[in-house]
Amino acid sequence: MGTAMATVSPATTGGTAPGIDPTHRSGSRAAGLAFAPVAADIAEAERIFDSTLAPHRGPFGPLIEHLKHYRGKRLRPALLLLTGKAVGKITPAHYTLAAAMEMIHTATLVHDDVLDEAEMRRHAPTVNSGWGNKVSILLGDMLFTHAFHLTSTVDGRACQITGEVTNRVCAGELRQVTERGNLELTEADYFAIIDGKTAALTECCGRLGALYAGASEDVAAKLGNYGRSLGLAFQIADDLLDLVGTEDAAGKTLGTDLEQQKLTLPVIHCLNRLAPTESAKLRDAIRTNAEGLGVRVLQALEKTQSVAFAKRRAEELARAAKQELECLPRNECRAILEAIAEWSIRREK
Repeated sequence: MGTAMATVSPATTGGTAPGIDPTHRSGSRAAGLAFAPVAADIAEAERIFDSTLAPHRGPFGPLIEHLKHYRGKRLRPALLLLTGKAVGKITPAHYTLAAAMEMIHTATLVHDDVLDEAEMRRHAPTVNSGWGNKVSILLGDMLFTHAFHLTSTVDGRACQITGEVTNRVCAGELRQVTERGNLELTEADYFAIIDGKTAALTECCGRLGALYAGASEDVAAKLGNYGRSLGLAFQIADDLLDLVGTEDAAGKTLGTDLEQQKLTLPVIHCLNRLAPTESAKLRDAIRTNAEGLGVRVLQALEKTQSVAFAKRRAEELARAAKQELECLPRNECRAILEAIAEWSIRREK
């Protein structure tokens, strides 16, 4: 599949939202527009991330160094720190928890690339393409265990919340794998999958950021809901990019969802909107990975306006995320969290 799917302009899913660049990089871009209020805090979380893995640089230097390609946007630690600063003060616990959340996220990416047999991630070869699946699985496991150890240095509540969210993430990933080849997957099934595999962690970041800044349980729940809706919107946009994006822009292998018979929201909507005979033929084409499948799917998506439908659902979720921020005072961090919700559905990678 790959770039063969990219016959629809990425503009279909939007683009980068005006006036926001939420991507955080080390160095000169550390104080980018979106993350500027917590740029120094993100740097401290990254220091903890790096120092945690430092003992492994001796035996596994090149492998540990390669993880820098998996650490792009720093979205999750930024969410945790921004929500914390929006309601109170950043504490040492925030740095540790932000590092742990990024470690969990990185572990899921390493494992995802094995499951998807992906060869590229952020314009660089994946760990599995360079070191093989066994090394990738063990590396992901090591990142998970380090994340749990980090949260144990905070307190029992942090351990419990992190354990619960990791259970949800793994269950979501497991359900996605076991549903491969189920070409009758419903929208409800799809949302249950992405609620676990993606939204659970962004929800956790919003909740932890608030709790460890001294927010009430009610405010923490609302910021957790913000993170959940944001994560759902983000994943729908990501699934759209897999269909209509370009690998040069996305920086990763695209087209893997259909290759592996993983139905995402636009395809589910399309199959349900086509006439029964057309839907059956398209399902057969997906099942057999028929020649020209990418073009056929894109034509069907255009006929049923399913890309536009999925985009609207993502926009609804982004609006729902911003609505949860009404519990916050109007300040710079709230404005950035609102902008991130917009960016999540307009990005190109």
